[in-house]
Amino acid sequence: MLDEGHGRSRLRYRELSLAPSAINTLNLLRRQLPTTLDTPSPLLPTRSPRPAPSASAQKASSYTNSYSLHPSPSTMREVISLNVGQAGCQIANSCWELYCLEHGIQPDGYLTEERKAKNDDHGFSTFFSETGQGKYVPRTIYADLEPNVVDEVRTGTYRSLFHPEYMVTGKEDASNNYARGHYTVGKELIDQVLDKVRRVADNCSGLQGFLVFHSFGGGTGSGFGALLMERLSVDYGKKCKLEFCVYPAPQVATSVVEPYNSILTTHTTLEHSDCSFMVDNEAIYDICRRNLGIERPNYENLNRLIAQVVSSITASLRFDGSLNVDLNEFQTNLVPYPRIHFPLVAYAPVVSAAKAAHEANSVMEITNACFEPNNQMVKCDPRNGKYMATCLLYRGDVVPKDTHAAIAHLKTKRTIQFVDWCPTGFKIGICYQPPQNVPNGDLAGVNRAVCMLSNTTAISEAWSALSHKFDLMYSKRAFVHWYVGEGMEEGEFSEAREDLAALERDYDEVAADSLEGEEGVEAEY
Repeated sequence: MLDEGHGRSRLRYRELSLAPSAINTLNLLRRQLPTTLDTPSPLLPTRSPRPAPSASAQKASSYTNSYSLHPSPSTMREVISLNVGQAGCQIANSCWELYCLEHGIQPDGYLTEERKAKNDDHGFSTFFSETGQGKYVPRTIYADLEPNVVDEVRTGTYRSLFHPEYMVTGKEDASNNYARGHYTVGKELIDQVLDKVRRVADNCSGLQGFLVFHSFGGGTGSGFGALLMERLSVDYGKKCKLEFCVYPAPQVATSVVEPYNSILTTHTTLEHSDCSFMVDNEAIYDICRRNLGIERPNYENLNRLIAQVVSSITASLRFDGSLNVDLNEFQTNLVPYPRIHFPLVAYAPVVSAAKAAHEANSVMEITNACFEPNNQMVKCDPRNGKYMATCLLYRGDVVPKDTHAAIAHLKTKRTIQFVDWCPTGFKIGICYQPPQNVPNGDLAGVNRAVCMLSNTTAISEAWSALSHKFDLMYSKRAFVHWYVGEGMEEGEFSEAREDLAALERDYDEVAADSLEGEEGVEAEY
């Protein structure tokens, strides 16, 4: 038996000295071998030439990166979303509402007629699993220590979308107490949640990682969220874990003990989280009031804005032509040291329907807007710090030429200061899917948008403000007995506070460290 490759080569070299009858026999033999050669043989049927790409395809390919735009189902890597506590569950509701609109999925999980006509299912399997009946089920788990918020999902518009078994609730809440969420009440629920995670993970052909939505200030979000992160590290050690955290606002507080819960959960999750995207309610309240003209924003207003940010960050996992096609690339692009993993998030344009018609929203304008403190999701001033890395994720009608011009313009203004030891690189991603707006929502539909993720030393301002509040209460040991009564040791408070002080010092050192001779490094974009 001839080896296919070598046998075919030997046949080709010997055929010139054969009689015509022998050549016919060889032709017959060749037709039975799979054709792997691109160069046609005079004795083999020539391949039909490939059709030339269309003009639109040529345009698209001119600014896509080297990643495959349409990964086959066998190479698609799935992401599991874990929604913990009231904040996590309510943000998730807005996110899945938006995902369904973007993918053309109805509240019952089936595709719209318009989407069926496109016959294009790329990107679904990252966030949705498909049943035999053609229903799409989110790869997500809702977990809360009390049932009220999850019951709203169970009876709401999207009740048929989510798998009922993946909504896990307890009978008593954490009472804004980290220790209850982490040690007493949370311990009773954690194995049940991890069992559901295992079941969702078993249904994945190549699990990429987890997105965890929770708050720092609540008892369930902080305590149970930290416990879940710890256990995920044990069971899925090498999988990527990205957090979307609601951070305590400087002036607006939902509970007195927010500083305790936040510092305790930060201490616990610091080594278990790969990247944490923080948003604070006060910053988003201000954006809603100033840009959307909403006098008294409610949680739905806030969460729909957060959902646009989450959608922009995850769009590269779901649609064509983006920079980050893998969760691990967020770390690679944004995290210079393992502990320095809290990027600042900004989004533009945030514009109401009344103003949308009067705004140009050019690439230059929306890029500049991201560097304004007013459009950032955490109350801090980036002009007081230095940038280590910046990732700009564009959506919609955007071409690289415009993004490069916008970045060149930013550099001429010299308003952005990078650390000396890091090249002033702007990583750029372009997703061709335009931003989707919720019908009858606050945000106007726009043809392009940008989400900026920047690792900046200015975020340490947020830690400093939180540490100050913690110190004021802990100096009097106020409320500590509630935590100790749930099985926590008082020493954990001191340990957590020291760890946060070390984190603040890490940021200060990063800003102070400089290497000589780095001034002339060219930007990469």
